[in-house]
Amino acid sequence: MESLLTSTGFVALAEMGDKPQLLAFILAARFKKPVPIILGILAATLVNHGLAGALGAWITTAIEPSVLRWILAASFLGMAIWTLIPDAIEEEETAIAQRLGVFGTTLVTFFLAEMGDKTQVATIAMAAHYADALMVVAGTTLGMLIADVPAVFVGDRFAARIPMKWVHRIAAGIFAALGVATALGAGASWLG
Repeated sequence: MESLLTSTGFVALAEMGDKPQLLAFILAARFKKPVPIILGILAATLVNHGLAGALGAWITTAIEPSVLRWILAASFLGMAIWTLIPDAIEEEETAIAQRLGVFGTTLVTFFLAEMGDKTQVATIAMAAHYADALMVVAGTTLGMLIADVPAVFVGDRFAARIPMKWVHRIAAGIFAALGVATALGAGASWLG
C-alpha cells in the first residue's frame, strides 16, 4: 500500500505545471469534450507508465542491489532538480494527431509528452525501489489523473491561482528526501 500512496503523491505533485498538465489545458480549451480527453489521458498513462513500471521491475533483476541503491538515490536526486525546471508545451504536440478525433489526439499527444518526462522516469525509479510495479503504476496513473483531470475541467483560470513555484519546490523536496533516504539505506530490504 505504501508504494501506491507514495507514487500517487509524488506524481500528483510532480505533474503540477508539467507538460502533460499544460497539454490537458490546451486540449480542453481546443475540443471542449472532457470525457474523451480524460479517457485518452488514462489510456496513454496506463500504457506509458505500464512500460516504465515493467522497466523498473526488470532493472531490479538485472542490477545488483548494492549498485541499484545508488542508482536509485541518484535518480531521485536528479528528479528533485528536474522538478524545479518548469516545462513548456510546444504547439506541434497538440497538432500531431488532428485526424484521430479527441480521444485519439489525447492518447497520442499524452503518450508522446510523457516519453522521457519526469513522471515516467519517476515511475521507473519507484517501480525499482518498491519492487511492486503494479501498485506503482496504479499510483502514478492515479497521480496523473489527480493532477490532470481538474485541468481538463477548470482550465487556465485555476492554474493561474496555484503557486506553481511552491508546488515544484515541495515536489523537489520530497524527491530529494527520498533520494537521501535511499542513499542511507531506506528500502534496502526491497532491493534484495
